[in-house]
Amino acid sequence: MRIVEEVIGKEVLDSSAMVIGRVKDIEFNIETNKIVALIVGKGGIAESLGLSGGEISISYDVIKEIGDKIIIVQ
Repeated sequence: MRIVEEVIGKEVLDSSAMVIGRVKDIEFNIETNKIVALIVGKGGIAESLGLSGGEISISYDVIKEIGDKIIIVQ
């Protein structure tokens, strides 16, 4: 799917422009074929070194914009 290729790896920012992390995966509803949430690896130097195991799920409903970066509202 094209949306998966476009979104995986993008930085996710909150409304204050603070980096939350990068998209690692996308959660789909198989019945509706719609995106439910983004699985985001928590940011920081540990993630860039591949050491961070922390992930969070961000509901697709809070996404404000998808461009070079993904912006969410809180």
